[in-house]
Amino acid sequence: MQTKGVKLDEQTQQRLAALAVLRDRSPHWIMCKAIETYLEHEENYEREKREDMERWEKYQLTGIAVSQEKATAWLQDLAKGKVASCPE
Repeated sequence: MQTKGVKLDEQTQQRLAALAVLRDRSPHWIMCKAIETYLEHEENYEREKREDMERWEKYQLTGIAVSQEKATAWLQDLAKGKVASCPE
């Protein structure tokens, strides 16, 4: 592991210390978890964005899309608790 420095303003430091006490964790642990959570969120966003672009490019090449009727039926089934694969 490598140590990285992070400059925090006084208010953020106080909030971090207070949360660490409430959670019975060290401020270091809280910061590591926060960074890990943020990275997972942003990596998922980038993955989804890439997948969306791939789908858009495929649609532009083929013109093939899911019909409104199939999409609506699938969403209604999901709302009823019936889990199924996304229609193609």
